Amino acid sequence: MKIKYRITLLFSVIVLTLLFMMCYAVYYFSSLNRKESFQSRLRNRALTTAKYLIEITEINQDLMKRIDENTVLSLQDKSVAVFNYLNEIIYENSDLPEDTLTITKDILDLARIKGEHFFKMGKRDALSIQYTDEFNRYVIVVAAYDRVGLEQLSDLRLILVSSFIAGLIITVIIGYYFSIRLVQPIKGIIDEVNDISSHNLTKRIQAGEKHDELNQLAETFNQLLDRLQESFEIQRRFISNASHELSTPLTSITSQIGITLQKERGPEEYRAVLESVYSDVKQMGQLTRSLLEIAQTGSHGAIELRKVRIDEMLMKISSELKKINPSYVAHLDFDEFPENDGDLLVFGNADLLSSALKNLIANACKFSYTNEAIVRLTFQPSKLYITISDRGIVIPAEELNNIFQPFYRADNAKGKEGFGLGLALANRIIRLHKGRIEVSSSEESGTTFEVCLPTVDNEAQLA
Repeated sequence: MKIKYRITLLFSVIVLTLLFMMCYAVYYFSSLNRKESFQSRLRNRALTTAKYLIEITEINQDLMKRIDENTVLSLQDKSVAVFNYLNEIIYENSDLPEDTLTITKDILDLARIKGEHFFKMGKRDALSIQYTDEFNRYVIVVAAYDRVGLEQLSDLRLILVSSFIAGLIITVIIGYYFSIRLVQPIKGIIDEVNDISSHNLTKRIQAGEKHDELNQLAETFNQLLDRLQESFEIQRRFISNASHELSTPLTSITSQIGITLQKERGPEEYRAVLESVYSDVKQMGQLTRSLLEIAQTGSHGAIELRKVRIDEMLMKISSELKKINPSYVAHLDFDEFPENDGDLLVFGNADLLSSALKNLIANACKFSYTNEAIVRLTFQPSKLYITISDRGIVIPAEELNNIFQPFYRADNAKGKEGFGLGLALANRIIRLHKGRIEVSSSEESGTTFEVCLPTVDNEAQLA
């Protein structure tokens, strides 16, 4: 069921429930008021009969009947009977000659016990009431049909039923109208979202000026589209650059092998070609491993986390730099160690963290004029900082925001070896460990990468 129909149905049910309760309450209290009013008239009729018949006329039945017949505000289909203490009828009068009251002893006894007793006699309301003078005790029984009251109640019932039906129709129409008005902005958002595709991610949803939930929904969609657009652009750039980087060594290998096979070569020529092909294959292997590591860092739930001691990791990386390039040197500068060993530990994957820090340190050595990097480890409550500095090529300010993109290389760094994946990989690994990387570069201070990671104590607090 569409939401506009659900809104209409819910609105109609709520309004009609309230309308029904109101109509029922009006009818119920009107019926109760009619009953009480008519019972009061019966009581007045009974007491009037007692006073005229017993106190004034001294049981002059003929005179009492004439008074009853000539009463202007007389009860309809009235019957009156008076009983003495022996339950004998001493007076009886009915508007209809054939109408007689059939009164049981129980009714008379209830009047004597309770003072008065209301009951039904067919379609008529009846009252038995006790009346006592100085010498005798009487029970007066009055029965009458409240034709006017019941007709008014019937008219009221018809009016209420008609009002309820009219209210039902009006409620459904108004509910449907307002549901359309409420759903119209959502329908507009749906239409705009349907117009957006992977080839048209620049389009955005019009949020409107009202700061309501629909505006928040539109803003959330726009933020999602911003992230999707950024992801698609990164993906396109990644695929384009990866294809280019992989095709270059493949083209080189193919051309070298093709030229070599055109004629017989000597052992030295074959060896030279094989060494060149080996270098290209090794380059492809490094590129493939880097791409695989980047893909692995995209799966947050696939890595195993354990406590890792950062100072030991940095010392291990410093000794392994020689394997990358014998000229690379990392100078370690550790701040005064904290008393709590937890400030030296982080929750993370040792292999991934080692790869990220090694990439940053090796990158600093590669771009330093002296192939040296300064690595400083400092501590703060619940955080540790790793600062990696070099004195080398300055990264232009307008390119600082792009250096963490896969395959991106600054214009003044394209003469150096590499694929532009190291910084991208390091950034994704550090973010995966709830940390961050900040970079600054200038002629005076060189290029500095600052890595901030939460320690074990901070992770425990966040958990």
